[in-house]
Amino acid sequence: MSTAAPTRDAEPLTLQVTGMSCASCVARVERTLKKVPGVHEASVNLATERAAVRAERGVGAQVLADAVRRAGFGVATVETRLKVEGMTCASCSGRVERALSRLPGVISASVNLATETATVQALSTLPVPTLVAAVEKAGYGARPADEGRPAAAPRWPEWAPAAASAALTLPLVAPMVAALAGRDAMLPGHWQLLLASVVQFVFGARFYRAGWKALRAGSGNMDLLVALGTSAAWGLSTWLLATHGGGHAMPHLYYEASAAVITLVLLGKWLETRAKRQTGEAIRALQALRPATARVRRDGVELDVPVEAVRVGELVVVRPGERLPVDGEIVEGRSHLDESLITGESLPVARGPGERATGGSVNADGLLIVKTLAVGTETTLARIIRLVESAQAAKAPIQRQVDRVSAVFVPVVLGLAALTFAGWWLAGAGAETALINAVAVLVIACPCALGLATPTAIMVGTGVAARHGILIRDAEALETAHAVQVVAFDKTGTLTEGRPALAAIEPAPGVDTADALRAAAALQQASEHPLARAVMERAAADGLQPPPVQDARAQPGRGVEGRVDGADLRLGSTRWMTELGMAPGALAPSATAHEQAGRSVSWLARTGADGRVEALALLAFGDTVKPAAHDAVARLEAAGLRTVMLTGDNRGSAEAVAAALGIDEVRAEVLPGDKAAAVQALRAGGLRVAMVGDGLNDAPALAAADVGIAMATGTDVAMETAAVTLMRGDPRLVADAIDISRRTTAKIRQGLFWAFAYNVLGIPLAAFGLLSPVVAGAAMAASSVSVVTNALLLRRWRPAGESQ
Repeated sequence: MSTAAPTRDAEPLTLQVTGMSCASCVARVERTLKKVPGVHEASVNLATERAAVRAERGVGAQVLADAVRRAGFGVATVETRLKVEGMTCASCSGRVERALSRLPGVISASVNLATETATVQALSTLPVPTLVAAVEKAGYGARPADEGRPAAAPRWPEWAPAAASAALTLPLVAPMVAALAGRDAMLPGHWQLLLASVVQFVFGARFYRAGWKALRAGSGNMDLLVALGTSAAWGLSTWLLATHGGGHAMPHLYYEASAAVITLVLLGKWLETRAKRQTGEAIRALQALRPATARVRRDGVELDVPVEAVRVGELVVVRPGERLPVDGEIVEGRSHLDESLITGESLPVARGPGERATGGSVNADGLLIVKTLAVGTETTLARIIRLVESAQAAKAPIQRQVDRVSAVFVPVVLGLAALTFAGWWLAGAGAETALINAVAVLVIACPCALGLATPTAIMVGTGVAARHGILIRDAEALETAHAVQVVAFDKTGTLTEGRPALAAIEPAPGVDTADALRAAAALQQASEHPLARAVMERAAADGLQPPPVQDARAQPGRGVEGRVDGADLRLGSTRWMTELGMAPGALAPSATAHEQAGRSVSWLARTGADGRVEALALLAFGDTVKPAAHDAVARLEAAGLRTVMLTGDNRGSAEAVAAALGIDEVRAEVLPGDKAAAVQALRAGGLRVAMVGDGLNDAPALAAADVGIAMATGTDVAMETAAVTLMRGDPRLVADAIDISRRTTAKIRQGLFWAFAYNVLGIPLAAFGLLSPVVAGAAMAASSVSVVTNALLLRRWRPAGESQ
């Protein structure tokens, strides 16, 4: 433990510690913090739950937070998202990331070049202006991403600088084309100087500004390479014009190279910006679903109010063709709701009184009165937007490896350009040729493609997945899901409907099936029991109208009895019937078979005049398999994935469902607390496991899996725990989630391959004099555009069910 007095290098840090309850907790936290190397002093206040720490500069907030967590307590953190302005390549995003990470109190910082955002995990006491100042010191602009400030309208269209630069460059490039046809159309040298200077110092000023900021921060970026390369070509041409332009022979000038490179880079950046904007269209489509106003009923009067002013519990009136402004429960009216942009369900779904309605859905054909259950940030739509934004702003593990390469990219390129110049000059080619080849090396190098390959693919992949009802929480989950080898399913509510249905009704000899079902429905028509609803649904489906019942009485834990068509009838459990002395007779084998299959058995019985109870019919109830479950399992098996069922239900029921679906491996009667251990056992040997569930008891297993996949039809706990959420209870979406993960990962790898291959091939070609600066500039501009365009092809992805 360090006992040295605080030094001038000591940095004060404050941690918000959670979970402390007494003085011994305070002492344990203090002891733990003082043991951290570099910590000079630690003081913990139980009342404020804060720990004040003075430590050397090298001791980061992450180290201190980890120490507190190891001691058994928590550390409160706050996530801040900043909109960063002025980044142009991976070197820029890396510099912003390093600037933020060096701040005392920052636990982690992740900068996304494609979204131009920085996500900072910091101690809760770190003010946002401090983060903004750090970004500005690094040479960039920053503001809170949720500031809501409208963007200033640009004075010129985005394409205008590239177009104007191209117009001035054309007279410089056109004579080169004319020379191929044997015509001399070269402009006088001073005209070339004028045109090229406007392009260089007016339209190319952005490269000088950004490059200078990078130099002041002790780093380099793409702008610095372009500024150095084009300045060298312009400077060489100006020197040649000044020293040789007075004679009869016009020296060869390179103004067209400097101007063309700037024009091509501007054009590439404009195309890149347009393409990047398309990658974020999923978020904009979701945000557009939020109506600005709502029609509320207050004191019997309908008022149009801002949606932010709607309170929980208020009644909202939604007319046909309008979007629901809030999440709520329908209290009046029936309609069909189009939820396609929220759940991915292409067909409108029927909704009536007592059913939930999701904000953002379109009311198709009926007037609805909806009781507000959630508004603002608590609505389903707001949660979806937060999840997608979080996933798109996150950094995939593979990107961190790329960032390490990007950090040294620009210095290496500058060194290669210097070597190129020295090599050609020493080889006797002359300073002019040496400089032009060095310029080509500077211009062709492109760190932008490296920085864009991963985030653009993730943005498009998570966006298109969200539009089809698949919410991917973070980039790591997207990258992990493609390598899944085993998919473990919970049974109830995941592969089955999660509610009982009348699986079979078998009458005793001499009894008509329809009469037995009518009598059972008569006894159950006043009950709200799940089994009663199952009987009523079956009767309605068969078109049977139950007769009236007299003297109906419920027998808690046993069943129900009453008089139907003059007969004393009972409907209830096997145990009750045994107590009444009923003999199953010819139905006994069927009852045994149903019970072994995991179904619940009830009996319809009649009491005769002599008091004897005789069986009229056997009713077997089971949880019905979802219609799409068989196709879901078949698709996973066809993709080479192993499927397993993990359930707490009895083995007979589990094996019956597994056999119907084609699942070979069943682990039944697993206690809720043991599900996570079962998932860990499946992971043995390095297998990647995805767990699919919907219930509260599935949450530990979802967290234990490599990828947790939750049905949104289940509990909020399951959804919060899972890395992937399926917005509707269709198990086929599991295969779709893995498919979009594989396709997105493939796009990431393709983008990185071409980005690396482009630089590995292009830089040597330029160094050996096989590429002119103009061709190099065109290739550099094309590389970033091609990477983003390739990622945009993911927008064509559709779930397998929609492509058929």
